[in-house]
Amino acid sequence: MTQKSRPLSTLALLAAAMFLCVGTAAAADAPQRLVSVSGTGEVKAQPDMAYVTIGVEARKPTLEAARSEVNAAVERLLALTRELKIDPKHIDSTRLQVQPDYRWDEKTQQQVLLGYVVNRQIDVELHDLERLGSLLERAVSAGANQVGGARLDSSRREQLERDALTKAVQDARLNADTLARAAGVKLGPVQSLSASNGSPPMPMYAERAMVASAPPMADAAEKSYQSAEMNFRATVSAQFELQLP
Repeated sequence: MTQKSRPLSTLALLAAAMFLCVGTAAAADAPQRLVSVSGTGEVKAQPDMAYVTIGVEARKPTLEAARSEVNAAVERLLALTRELKIDPKHIDSTRLQVQPDYRWDEKTQQQVLLGYVVNRQIDVELHDLERLGSLLERAVSAGANQVGGARLDSSRREQLERDALTKAVQDARLNADTLARAAGVKLGPVQSLSASNGSPPMPMYAERAMVASAPPMADAAEKSYQSAEMNFRATVSAQFELQLP
């Protein structure tokens, strides 16, 4: 090789290196091929537990009279829970509210004390729905005058929510694969994934306002409570890479 040819060879190598760098940079700057999809999943299950709130309220001229009436009713309600073999650790009877009862006197332009209102509530976490009808109906006979609808739930809620998420991710992948096939490309790995649970609100057995003077219900009424099926839903948003075949 002559002395004159060496500089030319060096220039050729430099030009090739520069071309390679430019090509690599261009490849790095190329936009990533992505497909964005969503997926949904749903799991159905029967509730196996319930949350019940039972209240007793008394309005009397004296505080002692109101307290006595309420406490006597609460004792009967607690006895009912023992009769139904409800675990005491699932019963909370600590909520108490006491307030004076006033009436506005137009003549004197003053508040007139009529008496006192005492309210106690019992929260029951019931793990045997077969006893729910008996609890709701017999609570009225025991003196409860505030019985709200039972809020149904599942002891497997967390697992059911995860099962719904799994189905949602599978649905998103199927949607992405369908789009990729239609576009004539291959589906690559997932690049991003986000989820939102659509957990069902706890359904209600019944929403009834009870009064202390209500007559006892027939035994058949205790068996008339039926629970609805619960639907656990989840939605995911995902991005997958698209690869040329």
